[in-house]
Amino acid sequence: MEGSDTYLIRPNHQYKFKPAVVKECIREIVRERLSGMRYDPEEVPELSRSLAECIKDKVKSSGFDKYKLVVQVVIGEQRGQGVKWVQVKAVCLHSQSTDGRR
Repeated sequence: MEGSDTYLIRPNHQYKFKPAVVKECIREIVRERLSGMRYDPEEVPELSRSLAECIKDKVKSSGFDKYKLVVQVVIGEQRGQGVKWVQVKAVCLHSQSTDGRR
């Protein structure tokens, strides 16, 4: 069928989502951008947006440009109270065969 559109339902193996690659991208950006910083509530909204954009761009440039990505950054202050739990609920469509391990 010459001239007809072809659609792939699943990505080729080389384009399959790899969580380890994404985690390393996130760690690298967080280390670069947040090391030595002090919490400033005035800067947090812009810093969160900037980090999210930077993470998204780096992940897409790492070979995941065909995926639709949602990046959420949550920054909070820790005042010696110990670990503060932040609960975030998200609903998404996940395919175990193409989206990697959960």
